[in-house]
Amino acid sequence: MKIREAHFFTEHTPLKKPFKTAVRTATKINSITVKITLENGTTGYGTAVATEAVTGDSLQGINSILDNILFPSIIGNDIENIGVNEKIIQTSCVGNTSAKAALSMALYDAYAKQLNVPLYQIFGGKVNTLVNDMTISINEPSEMVQDAKKAVAQGFTTLKIKVGINGQKDIERIQSIYDELGNDIILRIDANQGWNAKEAVKIIGEFEKRNFPIEFIEQPVPQHDIQGLKFVRDRVNIPIMADESVYSAKDAIEIVKLQAADLINIKLMKAGSLSEAYKIASIAETAGIECMLGAMMESTLSVLAAAHLAAAHPNITKIDLDPPLWLNDNQANLYFQNSKIQLPEVAGIGLNPVSL
Repeated sequence: MKIREAHFFTEHTPLKKPFKTAVRTATKINSITVKITLENGTTGYGTAVATEAVTGDSLQGINSILDNILFPSIIGNDIENIGVNEKIIQTSCVGNTSAKAALSMALYDAYAKQLNVPLYQIFGGKVNTLVNDMTISINEPSEMVQDAKKAVAQGFTTLKIKVGINGQKDIERIQSIYDELGNDIILRIDANQGWNAKEAVKIIGEFEKRNFPIEFIEQPVPQHDIQGLKFVRDRVNIPIMADESVYSAKDAIEIVKLQAADLINIKLMKAGSLSEAYKIASIAETAGIECMLGAMMESTLSVLAAAHLAAAHPNITKIDLDPPLWLNDNQANLYFQNSKIQLPEVAGIGLNPVSL
């Protein structure tokens, strides 16, 4: 069945409260929803989000790449040739991973609908429920404690704590949360590239002395400082996760070769496609490196697509897909209920945007 047409629209969704990291503060998401239509009328949807401070992708850039390069490259192609279509998208231009990811989602959504199966089954998955964490935005320690207490009251047992602004203050932030919650809650610490290598070793060493219940430290150093990432990993006991340092399968191979990280965080907006994300998880699996499926501050549709992939790959053992819980989006409540993610038992991703 051939792909007949493709188009997109832009949407601005406000957040329930500001989302702050060491890199940026977001009060809304600017997303682009892609729709493809097959000859028989079957539709497929995907979304991209503009995160200039992370991927470098802007709304204008995503729009231009979709219209001028990506859409023309797949119109008239058979949807059944999903692997070929994915390769065409990935090789059509350098970078632009957000636009590529949106079109990849739309292709897989339509393909799964053609086969009348949920997307996670396309990738070999059987389980349709996942356990989510909740991110605690970087703020003053007292406000972070209140946010952490609220998340625990909602049933979350794993919290992802944003740090990376002022190392000494970061220690205070974690100490304050630990003093309130104790050892019953698992902490994931995300520095968002906010430390240098030597500073990271010092801060993490202090975390270890205080015996905080930390599962891992995510991206402690700038994304291109792979040697710095390895420097940190070699000098601390808490596992180190690579996030911004891994966009592609090639990046994952470099991390594996250098033994620069214990874990990898995969995001569709970085990988550029569902198949590339799956490939990263498989490469990591061969090296005994477990993966987490995460997301930018994205739309419910794209995070739901990521959840399908997370439910399918055996090496994706950790879930960090809470952005829909931050959005003023009624559709999010259908699939994301506090710490539980419930994948729909319908064909495709299972969410058709209201505006299309």
